[in-house]
Amino acid sequence: MNKQANGKMQAAQVEQFGQPLVLKQIDIPTPGPGQILVKTEACGVCHTDLHAAGGDWPLKPGLPFTPGHEGIGIVTALGDGVTAVRLGERVGVPWLYSACGHCEFCLAAQEPVCAKAQFGGYTQNGGFAEYIVADANYVAHIPAGLAARDAAPLICAGVTSYKGLKETQARPGQWVVISGIGGLGHLAVQYAKAMGLLVCAVDIDDGKLEHARRLGADAVVNAKSGANSGDPVAAVRQVTDGGAHGVLITAPSLPAFKQGVGMTRKHGCCVLVGIPPGEFPTPLFDVVANCITIRGSFVGNRRDMVEALAFAVAGKVKADIELQPLSAINSVFERLAKGEVPSRVVLDFPA
Repeated sequence: MNKQANGKMQAAQVEQFGQPLVLKQIDIPTPGPGQILVKTEACGVCHTDLHAAGGDWPLKPGLPFTPGHEGIGIVTALGDGVTAVRLGERVGVPWLYSACGHCEFCLAAQEPVCAKAQFGGYTQNGGFAEYIVADANYVAHIPAGLAARDAAPLICAGVTSYKGLKETQARPGQWVVISGIGGLGHLAVQYAKAMGLLVCAVDIDDGKLEHARRLGADAVVNAKSGANSGDPVAAVRQVTDGGAHGVLITAPSLPAFKQGVGMTRKHGCCVLVGIPPGEFPTPLFDVVANCITIRGSFVGNRRDMVEALAFAVAGKVKADIELQPLSAINSVFERLAKGEVPSRVVLDFPA
């Protein structure tokens, strides 16, 4: 084992749900068997981090904990038995921190829903810290030529939007709606175009819709003030000649979920990715009579991660990022909660 020298590191931790994160000095962790230590270079900030810090979901993290599941860095120490990574390699520590590897879901490459799955920045300490301990078998291997700050959003927002598009089963030349053009949605537009799909972007912010057009969207609809007297469902159905073959809802908005089902073509698939609290009504007659599939999609597996990163290496997908220091995390959270982050904030750690 390569032991990390004893020392302290800065971390931003949640000590109480719903309260500002606390910046403090804590011990640099030591990797155990099968684990590695990663010196953080960059970490993206995700809306899920906001939910984690607020204790919004039924399964709550244990306090205190360090959020962040888009951490990218260099491997500086290996625990006993590690062979999957090398010292000095650049890796990402994603939302799927680890899984059992043996259940029916893991054996079917559905490890994100493993009953024993652990999650980075949630059930395990994450990337809002100068060092991260990670499971060597579940880190993302960052390809050469992809900078840490560019890779960070791809290991959550990227793979989640890419997997969601795959789950729509839309084929090249068919229409997909991407509802919510934020951190996930602006990447989804790029993935969809690279996959040969026609894209209709839906949002309530004209600035984000213009952004979607610049990224290649074939049509845009403002869900509040667009055509058809502000009826986004009618507007989408008109643009797509009867509804989209696939709908990807990235917006954490219950109205967007209801609208998304209405935007789906007969025999189409509406994929839910955003996770707002609450429930949304489902028009059962329309779903049954039109043979619509409603499907949840939860990040992606390790193969999806490899594919999602490959699009970026090929120059087909690039996250729009805003760099901030770790010390700014609470102001970033405030802006994220207000919808004032246009794409993706990445925390930049000094070398």
